[in-house]
Amino acid sequence: MKYVDEFRDRQRCQLLCERILKNATRRWTIMEVCGGQTHGLLKFGIEEALLERVQLLHGPGCPVCVTSKAAIDRAIAMSFIPDVVVVSFGDMLRVPGEKLSLLQAQTAGGQIHTVYSPLDAVKLAASHPNRKFVFFAVGFETTLPATAIAILQAESLGLTNFFVLMSHVRVAPAMEYILEMGTTHIDGFLAAGHVTTVTGISDCQELAENYKVPIVVTGFEPLDLLIGIERCVKLLEAHEHGVVNQYQRVVSDSGNIQAQAVIKDVFEVADQDWRGLGLVPGGGFRLKPLYQRFDSNKLCTDSELAIQNAYRDSARNFPENECRSGEVLTGSIKPKDCPLFGVQCTPQTPFGAPMVSSEGACAAYYHYTLFDSSGGPKNSSRSLS
Repeated sequence: MKYVDEFRDRQRCQLLCERILKNATRRWTIMEVCGGQTHGLLKFGIEEALLERVQLLHGPGCPVCVTSKAAIDRAIAMSFIPDVVVVSFGDMLRVPGEKLSLLQAQTAGGQIHTVYSPLDAVKLAASHPNRKFVFFAVGFETTLPATAIAILQAESLGLTNFFVLMSHVRVAPAMEYILEMGTTHIDGFLAAGHVTTVTGISDCQELAENYKVPIVVTGFEPLDLLIGIERCVKLLEAHEHGVVNQYQRVVSDSGNIQAQAVIKDVFEVADQDWRGLGLVPGGGFRLKPLYQRFDSNKLCTDSELAIQNAYRDSARNFPENECRSGEVLTGSIKPKDCPLFGVQCTPQTPFGAPMVSSEGACAAYYHYTLFDSSGGPKNSSRSLS
């Protein structure tokens, strides 16, 4: 496994752990903002290995987890409008809205179709001109270029039955929002490698300068994560801030210029509702006026959607007063601090979005801290491997 095995070298990882523990003079709090990183930190035992000197917090690093209930409810309501098909990625289906998930709505008769790419939604619209197709556009900047390309292709084909329900979000404003909240103390960040592949590091540089925090862009393998943590700790120990690109084999400082251009062509920055955070200023995107005809809001008014949502009255009511997923998404608590975790809330019966998504922090804790490698209950400490 060329280019993978070398980043899972156990001896090198152990040496890095020892160096971090030796060189840190106090316990630093570092937040990673990517669900893939969260899973790596838990899967390979890094969080536990560094616990004495580094507290790792898990931020809102999963686009499925931070998609608002209102957006999900809107998608569900549209799926019950005659001749409208909601098209979604499969990992969104089980994420709960106010009372239902898309999967439950589909079982109840909602017209919902899963795809692997927004371009698949364009193909569906082109093949079925008598039906309207609404692509539920979710994700960080990583998946935004594909949505933009789908809209441009729909325009080039002259489609009048393709629409987009926008719920794309921007990561840097969410990081700033969490810092401004002040409810969680954060000394530094591990930045999302996939996002910076598209955006570059300029947003991180502005954030690091404004809040005097170190931010290290890193990848997902254990060696990537440990090198990133070590660099962050070194900056903290030196009382320095700034951005370090520790993932240069994938991320260039300037990012993907072509992807940025297509994003700029189709979208503009807008305030966005984040699950667990609320309305984040500049935290998302909306269609530019030139492409407003693809906005799914054109299909019906809010009052019409309210009528479509009437079916929810008898639906399952998620115990939001007990589920603490919002606090998990901001790093205020660990998943195990939620009273539902691992008892009522499991991947099979999830109450909160972080347990639904394969990248969610609750799902990661469930898989890597409750069970050992054989699938049985975890009784002993996990070793770095």
